[in-house]
Amino acid sequence: METLQKDNYLLRVISDDGGILGLACDTTALVEEARRLHCASETAAAALGRTLTGGALMASLLKRDQRLAIKIEGNGPLKKILVEADSNGALRGFVGDPFVELPPRGEKIDVAGAVGKEGFLTVMKDLGAKEPYSGIVRLRTGEIATDLAHYFTESEQIPTAMALGVHVDPTGAVSTAGGFLIQTLPPPDAARVDRLVERIGGLGPVTRMLRNGRTPETILATIYGDIPYRILEKKALALRCTCSRDRIERVLISLGPQEISALIADTGEAAVTCEFCRAAYHFPRQDLERLQAEMQA
Repeated sequence: METLQKDNYLLRVISDDGGILGLACDTTALVEEARRLHCASETAAAALGRTLTGGALMASLLKRDQRLAIKIEGNGPLKKILVEADSNGALRGFVGDPFVELPPRGEKIDVAGAVGKEGFLTVMKDLGAKEPYSGIVRLRTGEIATDLAHYFTESEQIPTAMALGVHVDPTGAVSTAGGFLIQTLPPPDAARVDRLVERIGGLGPVTRMLRNGRTPETILATIYGDIPYRILEKKALALRCTCSRDRIERVLISLGPQEISALIADTGEAAVTCEFCRAAYHFPRQDLERLQAEMQA
């Protein structure tokens, strides 16, 4: 399963002196596709969409072919959000309960209420080493962008500003989604950082900017202002799942011969649905018996 459309893209830039790194993206189409796949409510779609967008931004900080996973486990009714992303622009994700719906807080979707303010945010990075890197911080707000920015400051000691947004129209479809990430790299320039903070503070919601015709290019141009910068990368983003029948078979094999025997005895078949893309895999009796024979051999 893959959706790749022209409005799913990310722009990465850096100031001419290398001191400010900026990323911005439009993820509208892929977030809407994720909402549709999971039949997600407005609240769940906003939470998943923000995390997918955050994953796209964070994975674009990695080197080629590296990947990461973001896991958010709060005390709210959403239970869990898991997003996987790689540096090539591929994304997938799901929420623990896609049907959670909460009343809005003013004009805002109550993502924080769905996620919860107590719990943990874990970022796992596969950097090609023997063991993946894992960083974990406590949730602070449940708003996702604030918590991801806190992760950078707390776990990686990199001052980071992040904004993520998802707008759902009255029909329940995602009409706008996107975000940006700004990092100041050492040595810091206090005066310039103050100017950046002031500009970011005056931007307003990222979804409002995108709905008003702003693009990742113009959002970053506004943030940088008089600071000269150059474009490092512009790339497409795609909702893409890595599940396959072979991988599901390996999962079944990992259960062991006794569990396979129990499946054969109880139902004579197995049905497995991928949590990320909702693809369904059916294994009739003959397939289970083949797997059982392979394990016994």
